[in-house]
Amino acid sequence: MKNKILLVEDNLILSNMIQKWLLKAGYEVLTASEEPTARRLMKKHEIALVLSDVRLPEGNGISLLEWSVQQNLNMPFVVMTGYASISDAVHAIKLGAKDYLPKPVYEDALLGLLHEHLNLPVSRERNIPLLERYSPAARQVDQLARRVATSDLPVMILGANGCGKESVAQSIHRHSRRKDKPFVAINCGCLPKDLIASELFGHVQGAFTGAVKDKEGCFAVAYGGTLFLDEIGNMSHEMQVALLRALQEKTYSPVGSQKVCPTNVRILSATNEDMEKAIREGRFREDLYHRLAGVEIHCPALTECPEDILPLAEHFRELYSKEIKAETCGFTEEAQAALLSHTWSGNVRELENRVKRAVLFADNPLITAVNLGLDCTTRPAKNHICRIQARHNEKERILYVLKENGGNITHAAEQLKISRQTLHKKINQYGLGSKE
Repeated sequence: MKNKILLVEDNLILSNMIQKWLLKAGYEVLTASEEPTARRLMKKHEIALVLSDVRLPEGNGISLLEWSVQQNLNMPFVVMTGYASISDAVHAIKLGAKDYLPKPVYEDALLGLLHEHLNLPVSRERNIPLLERYSPAARQVDQLARRVATSDLPVMILGANGCGKESVAQSIHRHSRRKDKPFVAINCGCLPKDLIASELFGHVQGAFTGAVKDKEGCFAVAYGGTLFLDEIGNMSHEMQVALLRALQEKTYSPVGSQKVCPTNVRILSATNEDMEKAIREGRFREDLYHRLAGVEIHCPALTECPEDILPLAEHFRELYSKEIKAETCGFTEEAQAALLSHTWSGNVRELENRVKRAVLFADNPLITAVNLGLDCTTRPAKNHICRIQARHNEKERILYVLKENGGNITHAAEQLKISRQTLHKKINQYGLGSKE
């Protein structure tokens, strides 16, 4: 399995910092400071992804990408660029780059981007912003997540790819008694057999070829906090056996060590698999399933939450406009209609990616359906658009947040990110009652 990243960056301080983050997250890293060296490394090694600055002392990231395409190397390519050269990012995306990473580079953003584009068994601690949702189906999930957060019951989160299962897991963690301890996630579906025990339980120096130093596993890193097992339905039989033993005995031993370590984590898991079918077909152990599914939470597809589509699109527009300092102010009516009529097979993740690229490509403040890459010929009924827009207007949002906080104005104002005085004015403006 490939987990080797080629980092092409001539700023040695930034290069060393990014290399440190990647090594800590479990990646192998090759580095180059100019294009000729990068080309040699790309020819010599199996590389999972190229992370390259645009501006280099010899050559540049764009010509490196063009060369990579001409050579049919099929390596995912991500460009790093400053605000002043965002046009380079647009050009790189059009040439076939997978994504861009704006400077200054932050650890959470970097690891999140790699997790999105690579299917690698990398455990990580990262802070995913929780998205405000207003559709009945999403509210029900949020309420259930908050309710189960107060216990230590294991929770299995079910739903299609891209529907926000990790965000639900983060919400459970942040509302739990373990919120001040680590949240660690690991992709279970792609762990090779020879790395399973090491990733989960760690190893000591000399335990096997390549074990040049002691390494903590996910159970140790997450001690006292939450361990999120993503893609649990694709877990290998060997990993199922190892995990079940640790959960039953509440202890484990690092590879190559006789030391017995206690477990102290809250287990959350997620999958898009039909678990009953997986158990019937013998692909998943029933005893492990019952250890993991103390409570099940079903995440709805985005098409089941039409009230969330436009607010989420607006959230992502603001987020990425701020990130690259793009002067966008909203979506055209045609774009809104296209957003509402699209099938969203990739759910929230697809919506985020489309809006992110639309912000990058937009020539005008209002984002169009063409910018989004969506068909604008199919339009939902106008009254349907009005109904959805009405359900996420300011009055609805304020009323919802007030109810969520039991009418407490101080807490509601904090969640809405406005002052208490402003909230009082809006309550009077909309005729909403509340109590301190």
